[in-house]
Amino acid sequence: MTRTFTCIICPNGCEITAEYEGTDVRSIEGATCPKGQDYVRQELTDPRRNIATSIPVECGELPLVSVRLDRPIPKKDIFTVMDAINKLHVKAPTAIGQVVLPDVCGLGANVIITKNVAAL
Repeated sequence: MTRTFTCIICPNGCEITAEYEGTDVRSIEGATCPKGQDYVRQELTDPRRNIATSIPVECGELPLVSVRLDRPIPKKDIFTVMDAINKLHVKAPTAIGQVVLPDVCGLGANVIITKNVAAL
């Protein structure tokens, strides 16, 4: 089989074509850096994504604070993780890097805050 990917690892956004059978990659063409080859191999065997969203803040100068995962998770688990994140709320003040949900859904990724929000 042949499949074309747009690499999302670096700003180049290479269009990469891979020839494969199952998880056996026969050839990869179009990657301008080694990260593209690694990306394609991972997409074919274990696709992963990161999540960035926001959660409510109580008693803060802003009503929401941005959060993200500290590492990618399997693509198939995105909706389960979002269900867990959607139940979160924090009390101000918040700090960048603060863990608000460790080891979300047992996947080894933490939900962390990405913005400082002062208390009122």
